Amino acid sequence: MMDKESSPFFALVFRQKYIQRWGLMKNAIPESLAQHSSECAIITHALAVIGNKLFGKKYDTGKAVTFALYHDVPEVFTGDMPTPVKYANPVIRSEFAIIEEQSAKNLLEKLPPELEDEFRVLFCEKDKDAEVYKLVKGADKLCAYIKCIEEEKFHNTEFSSAKTGIEKKLNELDMPEIKYFMEHFLPAFTKTLDEQQESN
Repeated sequence: MMDKESSPFFALVFRQKYIQRWGLMKNAIPESLAQHSSECAIITHALAVIGNKLFGKKYDTGKAVTFALYHDVPEVFTGDMPTPVKYANPVIRSEFAIIEEQSAKNLLEKLPPELEDEFRVLFCEKDKDAEVYKLVKGADKLCAYIKCIEEEKFHNTEFSSAKTGIEKKLNELDMPEIKYFMEHFLPAFTKTLDEQQESN
């Protein structure tokens, strides 16, 4: 029985910095899971603010950002499964979903019992906050799209087809928050630092 007074939960969460993403791709810019989670939280916050201010949404911004920060934490046990493998066929996707669920339960078991309820919704009860979870998934895809843009800036064509596929998925989400972000903020990611500083 684990000593609950010495919980490894947050020590495990901090191991996200050792998990590398895009394992099947040649990367000009390495990206850790911790970096991705941070950037996803920033984009999620932006989408929530845009939705609330411009499109009459009522997102709980704090909850959305928290979801984003923790959305990939179970991967400290599984690693980052490449999308072509994870979604290769329904059987693999179904089996990996079971693995992800078990990883989330393993994490929850590392918490003191009096804290478990606060974190269970982040890992095991996402359907209770489906609208916020959809927002995070949209932010997740935007982060992947930005990754493709940044790789292309380094003349890395490895991400070209991924960029096309991700853009299609973003459009299929049909979320005004995402469309606004793509129109007003994405173009700057293609520019150099000097160009970004000169932009209004």
